[in-house]
Amino acid sequence: MKIAFLSFYSGLLDRGVEAFVHELSNQLTSLGHKVTVYQTGPPVKGVKYKTVTVSIKVKFSSQGLLAAGINQVKDILAGREFAVKSLALVDSDTQIIIPTNNRWQGILSRLWATQHHAKMIISGHAGPGIDERIALWSFPDVFVPLSSFQRDWAKSANPFLKQLVKIPNGVDTGKFSPQAKPLEVHLPHPIILCVGAMWSWMKRQDLLIKAVSQLPMGSLLLVGEGEGKDQLQKLGDTYLKGRFKIISLPYDQMPKVYTACDLFTYPTSSWEAFGIVLLEAMASGLPVVANDDPIRREIVGDAGLFVDPTDIKAYAQAIEKALNTNWGDKPRRQAEKFSWDKIVKQYEGLFENL
Repeated sequence: MKIAFLSFYSGLLDRGVEAFVHELSNQLTSLGHKVTVYQTGPPVKGVKYKTVTVSIKVKFSSQGLLAAGINQVKDILAGREFAVKSLALVDSDTQIIIPTNNRWQGILSRLWATQHHAKMIISGHAGPGIDERIALWSFPDVFVPLSSFQRDWAKSANPFLKQLVKIPNGVDTGKFSPQAKPLEVHLPHPIILCVGAMWSWMKRQDLLIKAVSQLPMGSLLLVGEGEGKDQLQKLGDTYLKGRFKIISLPYDQMPKVYTACDLFTYPTSSWEAFGIVLLEAMASGLPVVANDDPIRREIVGDAGLFVDPTDIKAYAQAIEKALNTNWGDKPRRQAEKFSWDKIVKQYEGLFENL
């Protein structure tokens, strides 16, 4: 089959949706499908699929995020420009088109798919909210919720949508493994890890810093970029002097970060659609302390603990309990349920049915 992905930030940012596009595209290409990814950045390392870079005028902020991603109006306008330019380049015999950034991408891809007798699929990476409502009401041929909770929400958000097929995100269990050579981070153990964009309003790393400060020992490593990086650095220096660090690494270097640490925690907001980093951590053998919501419970299963991160005392206690628990191979076995080898077969079956 001939498949096209529209992924604005691919080649520029390494978030969950960009990892999804890269990994799924590679997997589908390995199965013999012709995959093209339209993006604003250059090709990323390890690509097997075809990359088309679409020229859009965007600027980086001093923190490394796109200015277009911070200013909502500019984001919407840049997204529309990207969608128009990308769709003009998509081969007319493409059978499956997958917009990944919603809003204009979904609306314009719907028109393109109808005109070219193709099928449009949207995977629910935005999470419950206005962006996903727009995606649902652009009437994709199939909407792919990443969890049971998101599936139920999508049904109520657009009861007229005919096909919803739940397929979670995946993880490369060969790349992310307990055997990966650890990165030297020069922090005292146990090292608590959190990976994600430096957006405290969503990822809530500020709560994590305060929780770790209540532990008698251990350090905190944050990995990522974002406009909140400077603020989090100051907060970490205040609460965790000598046992705190923020770093940023390209996606292909991430496996060795996980194996350098002892515990992964993810205090993200309940409306985040998934959290691929949870899978990467568990595949690397790390137990998890996650926000207590239906989505994170479905992902983590019995490989970690759940807590309300806004309760700093309870959060600290959950981290300490997780550090003192023998988890065995539960994290790894939980991650294997989401292996890309399994997930790509579900997508391939979906495409064939369409």
